[in-house]
Amino acid sequence: MIRRAARDAAWWVADYAYAATWQARAFLNRTDPATFRSGPEVALVLLPGVYETWKFLQPLASALHERGHPIHIVDVLHRNSRPVTEMAVHVTRYLDDHDLTDVMLVAHSKGGLVGKQVMIGEAGSRVRGMVAVATPFGGSRYARMMLSPTLRSFSPRDRTIVALAQQLEVNARITSVYGLFDPHIPEGSKLPGGRNVQLETGGHFRILAHPRVIAEVERMSAAA
Repeated sequence: MIRRAARDAAWWVADYAYAATWQARAFLNRTDPATFRSGPEVALVLLPGVYETWKFLQPLASALHERGHPIHIVDVLHRNSRPVTEMAVHVTRYLDDHDLTDVMLVAHSKGGLVGKQVMIGEAGSRVRGMVAVATPFGGSRYARMMLSPTLRSFSPRDRTIVALAQQLEVNARITSVYGLFDPHIPEGSKLPGGRNVQLETGGHFRILAHPRVIAEVERMSAAA
């Protein structure tokens, strides 16, 4: 028990060090997202987590773009602090406006909830599938302790969380990637009926840099 607690504490520290580093770099980064839109492979739409801009996910975007994937950024999501249903409307509009079909969603945390909302909606037929990293599909009990309404919306009892959990038909097209320990989601990110990939490490942010995330995107993009 003591050894496990020490392990989790070490992962927690490493996780926040990673998050702090990339939030700072994202703030200073002036990369034009349009530079990522070229490539012959399956198009990917990036969905960041709450309080994250797409630039927080730029290391992942760069690695996938180098493998030939066009990367699409939905600028209007900004820091993804509005309700899941509202953010899903913006993503749906983006897919329609750019006439994107057979795309894959690559999401972190709350972005996975937004992605699933898109997949059960009118633009669902445009989406091949989604790779979601550290997404609270069943909510997080820590949300009840938060002062911010944005963070309280991750409660397991939240209306949107409950409604999404009841929508099982698209889960087979979702790959959920998560660690042994997540300091934000003690319940974990296992998705009933989905492809669940548990990594032999912990964290909520730093697992974005795990090579298995890219491998799962490539696996899904190669599927017929």
